[in-house]
Amino acid sequence: MKKIILIEDETSVVSFIKKGLQENGYEISVAFDGLTGAKLVKENDFDLVILDIMLPEMNGLEVCKEIRKTNKHVPILFLTALGTSENIVLGLESGGDDYLVKPFKFIELVARIKSLLRRSNKGSSSDSEEDDVQNGHIYQFSDLSLNDYTKKVVRAGEEVSLTSTEFKLLLYFLNNPEKVISRAEILDAVWGVNYEMGTNVVDVYVNYLRKKVDTQEDNKLIHTVIGMGYVLKKA
Repeated sequence: MKKIILIEDETSVVSFIKKGLQENGYEISVAFDGLTGAKLVKENDFDLVILDIMLPEMNGLEVCKEIRKTNKHVPILFLTALGTSENIVLGLESGGDDYLVKPFKFIELVARIKSLLRRSNKGSSSDSEEDDVQNGHIYQFSDLSLNDYTKKVVRAGEEVSLTSTEFKLLLYFLNNPEKVISRAEILDAVWGVNYEMGTNVVDVYVNYLRKKVDTQEDNKLIHTVIGMGYVLKKA
């Protein structure tokens, strides 16, 4: 059973989400303020974090940053009543993997959770992990390598620390080298749900990835194709 922590201070929202997710087979823990939520995440092994932004004691953006100091891979889903692109970007920039704007339909929440859990490295069984080792799931492009079993990324001999979404995005590029990929294709492959195309989540995350992977000015790998999307290719 997947363990989820819900960090939310509105009791009506907590009751609604907790009841629904328990009926869907999830084990739910609850924290009603940011400080308690951050502490519980550090002390327990959760499969996913659902995090409100407007919280007492410590806001959700600060909680997310605190979690990311020690845990780079647990998926974090933001709930926010602040649905502007700027607020969404702030959430993703603080280390979140996805967002859902209040009010939302419960079926959409479940879809986002399932998508994030599929992307999480906790979703694979020990048997499939052994197969990954035997099959050597290592992707190489130029001086960039990614090990999909150990989740280790190396560029020019230096290890690169990525969030789970950045890792998923890079893996998608490595699975499609030299191919121009549209934003819609990236949204579908990396996020697994239909986003409003008015948001700039793809551009934001490509920029994050570039800052970590493309540090060599004369050897950029991730390129913009104006009006079409992005491509992984040698400079």
